[in-house]
Amino acid sequence: MPKSEQVVDARFVSRLTRDTVALILAGGRGSRLHELTTWRAKPALHFGGKYRIIDFPLSNCINSGIRRIGVLTQYKAHSLIRHLVHGWSWFQAGAGNKEFVEILPASQRVGGEWYRGTADAIYQNLDIIRTHDPRYVLILSGDHIYKMDYGPFLAAHADKRADMTICCIEMPLQEAAGQFGVMTVNESGRIIAFDEKPEKPNPIPGKPGLCLASMGNYLFNTEFLYEQVIKDADTPGTQHDFGRNVIPAIIDDYQVYAYAFSVRDTDEQAYWRDVGTLQAFWEANMELVSVSPQLNLYDQTWPVVTNQLQSPPAKFVFDDSDRRGEAINSMVSGGCLISGAKISNSLLFSRTVVHSYSSVSESVVLPDVDIGRNCDIHHAIIDRGAEVPAGTVIGRNHDDDRERGYRVTRSGLTLVTPDMLGQQLHFTR
Repeated sequence: MPKSEQVVDARFVSRLTRDTVALILAGGRGSRLHELTTWRAKPALHFGGKYRIIDFPLSNCINSGIRRIGVLTQYKAHSLIRHLVHGWSWFQAGAGNKEFVEILPASQRVGGEWYRGTADAIYQNLDIIRTHDPRYVLILSGDHIYKMDYGPFLAAHADKRADMTICCIEMPLQEAAGQFGVMTVNESGRIIAFDEKPEKPNPIPGKPGLCLASMGNYLFNTEFLYEQVIKDADTPGTQHDFGRNVIPAIIDDYQVYAYAFSVRDTDEQAYWRDVGTLQAFWEANMELVSVSPQLNLYDQTWPVVTNQLQSPPAKFVFDDSDRRGEAINSMVSGGCLISGAKISNSLLFSRTVVHSYSSVSESVVLPDVDIGRNCDIHHAIIDRGAEVPAGTVIGRNHDDDRERGYRVTRSGLTLVTPDMLGQQLHFTR
């Protein structure tokens, strides 16, 4: 597909962003993450040492100049809502109520039902969208990790006079199969076919190993969106889903285009991660501890905003030959205490304590974890609030891990939660 055209007039892009309302779909359960989402929605899951997944699309909006934002919640939303209230309540009713982050739960305003699909979630909030009278509605998935300026996306949509534009990314066929919506486009970028999670995706012409996968980000002309979700709501037998129902029904008769997400002014593949499995979640976090990760969290021109916990600096104590507090090729967040323990190739979230003579390697440790003395943790994810007893070994023998009730993936990654350790904390924060 040809590279999406970039409109460089900043004033034009600024006007487009001001005329846009963004709606972030954040009601996903994330069942492939198993116990990590037993007590929280996927967008509320911790990522990168101090953030939540939802912080990335929210920050993209703010940095792009889109400052009217609704977050649609549903599945076990307490943790997500708590984070939004604590971390994003500062961004409310600014500039004469022209800037806001609103929480839009499934409040059953229409028909007395919960959100039945992505299109139905929008349909149930049409009254709220109308009060803001936007020219464009940007619908975003709340499940993915990436940094993106939505301004050029809006500009390409306006330039092509599209009714709808779908943001897509090139992806290996085997990765997309059964997991993502896949589109086929003509030479102008117009979508001529859309298949929702096909087992055999159509490859890109000239790139037999790749397909165009939907990122779950949709841009609509507002009136067109109203028409289509109302039509879908009135259609019997529909799943009320954009990918399964709305998009396939409109591509023949309307101007629906694909927008390729790539590094600005290059053809380089942009960073985008779906962290919907335990392995993908672990890998995306572990990428951050490399010397030059593709996702740059230190870029001050594109800050990722989150709830800033009031924690002291990380602390490393003891420097004896057999007991030294150290971290190598790792990220250690505020409030952590490494007391005579060794951390290597790992990511520790806030307020984690690792006691003497313990070792943590190739692991992701979520907030508020306490790891006792003489523990050996390798190639694992430790969920929030877990208290790992002294002498515990995790990740070295998978048969032992399974016998203790831990989850071991096919790739050999071990997940440990407080419940698995007999600690009924039910951490939702």
